[in-house]
Amino acid sequence: MVLLNPKKYKDRNYPDERSKEIMLKTIDWFENKGLAAIKRDYQERTFTSDFADFIRDEHIFETLFLPKGYGDDPNQHYSTYKMFEFSEICGFYSSAYWYMYHVSTLGLDPVLLGDNEEAKHKAAAKLKENPLCAFGLSEREHGADIYSSDMKLYPQGDGTYLAQGSKYYIGNGNEAGTVTVFGKLADTGDYVFFMVDSKHEKYECVQNVIACDQMYVSEFKLHDYPITDAEILSRGQKAWDDMLNTINICKFNIGSAAIGLSTHSLYEGLNHAAHREIFGKKVTEFPHIKQLFFDSYIRITAMKLFGLRATDYMRAAGPEDRRYLLYNPLMKMKVAIQGEIVHELIWDVLAAKGFEKDQHFEHAAVQIKGMPKLEGTKHVNMALMAKLIPNFMFNPKEYEEVGLRNGAENDDFLFNQGPTKGYGKIQFHDYMPVFESVDLPNVKVFIKQVELFKQLLMESANDLMGQMANFDFLYAMGEIFCVVPYAQLIVESAKREGLEDDILDSIFDVFVRDMSRYALDLAMKPSSTEKQQELCKQMVMKPVVNEERYNRVINDHLYALVDAYKMNP
Repeated sequence: MVLLNPKKYKDRNYPDERSKEIMLKTIDWFENKGLAAIKRDYQERTFTSDFADFIRDEHIFETLFLPKGYGDDPNQHYSTYKMFEFSEICGFYSSAYWYMYHVSTLGLDPVLLGDNEEAKHKAAAKLKENPLCAFGLSEREHGADIYSSDMKLYPQGDGTYLAQGSKYYIGNGNEAGTVTVFGKLADTGDYVFFMVDSKHEKYECVQNVIACDQMYVSEFKLHDYPITDAEILSRGQKAWDDMLNTINICKFNIGSAAIGLSTHSLYEGLNHAAHREIFGKKVTEFPHIKQLFFDSYIRITAMKLFGLRATDYMRAAGPEDRRYLLYNPLMKMKVAIQGEIVHELIWDVLAAKGFEKDQHFEHAAVQIKGMPKLEGTKHVNMALMAKLIPNFMFNPKEYEEVGLRNGAENDDFLFNQGPTKGYGKIQFHDYMPVFESVDLPNVKVFIKQVELFKQLLMESANDLMGQMANFDFLYAMGEIFCVVPYAQLIVESAKREGLEDDILDSIFDVFVRDMSRYALDLAMKPSSTEKQQELCKQMVMKPVVNEERYNRVINDHLYALVDAYKMNP
């Protein structure tokens, strides 16, 4: 089975014993804590310090975060595959625990990407006593405008500096032992990354800027905090690149957290509906309930398949293969938004039950809303991906086949990504042979939609130059585009996972409907031309209906999950 089931996680084939130990101990920690305690802490907004203690005692972040050459383990390696698994498990139980993990890896990576070897070993050693880290990037006055940082290092004439300024919306800023801070040198205006400790007397944790969860999302200030070369991680263009490359590595976690949250909600929704009767029938017998669950299950399965395959490309990345820079924002944005859709579908099944305080869904439905908003808005990520449309759709490149990458090798390139330029020149392998390798009815319909989209791009190239300057139009266009690489990697993953044709054809049933909806949205944009409207209308197609296939998926796959998982009370 593709979907995570913590009760059966011992059956997985792990690449190494340490990975197995981490995943199973983490699952046991959550299950032993139990749903009631997790919900109590959530409702009382209790900071997840007990999880931090567990992470410290089991040395988990040391194993997960550190590349080869750092830490005590001679077999140490950084693996996106391990990070994906751990992120999904944390998300499965609550995004509050996931968030502590996520912002810690964000906080540590500028150290590991930087030029300061002494700082790397110091930060690695500090994980033993305090595994929490924080990423000091955004500021209250500037938001996403990271060009305008007011955090400054003031030179003191003796080679040292004093740091002054504030940061806002910084996870773990209340407790982190390593806080990496992005700012500018006051005398030259050059960018700089440096690290501080939240327990230093010149560090002020002002407040938690949110009040709706267990997460501590801090505002902090530095008051003449003393900085020497030992704390400076990188300067100038390198500091800027390290900031963006840190986000490139870590925003992948957002999709895996969304997969975990959604999977748990599916189990809970199925268990409730299967054991409830209304008007003399089980809730699961109603046609509209079947459709809601069908779409939820198919979308989560697609999310997981994409995440598994995108992980391979993250691990296979190199100077000549930067395809991960498309699949990464897709994982962050597309997968996270799919998680929102899934929760809306399941909520239509649960109805008022979805508000009840003693179940997972009540907090998951709130937490999933935050996922697409982290590490850049969906519009920012879509604008990034839109730059890749020409090369992806019209200028493919041949690459060697990327196989399963779940081994114990170190993901070296992620910590040596180099300058953040040449994004629009990245090329991709041809999507069409991947789709044509599958002889399924809804894949064939989807191919027709993609061909019409390609025609739209070719015939309105001149108009698009101006239209895409409007974020509203750009986003609508990007929605159509994103389904293509998303579907491509899902087909690749499905073959490797041995996915049944019934489920893959059902995934494309959903994609045909999505493409139709996105095309209609694009056609209705104020600036769309008559030619674009006509081609968009042609893209509106109905999936191939197959009642037998639909019922097999419902009965043999979806409803087979009833009571397959229920969290320990």
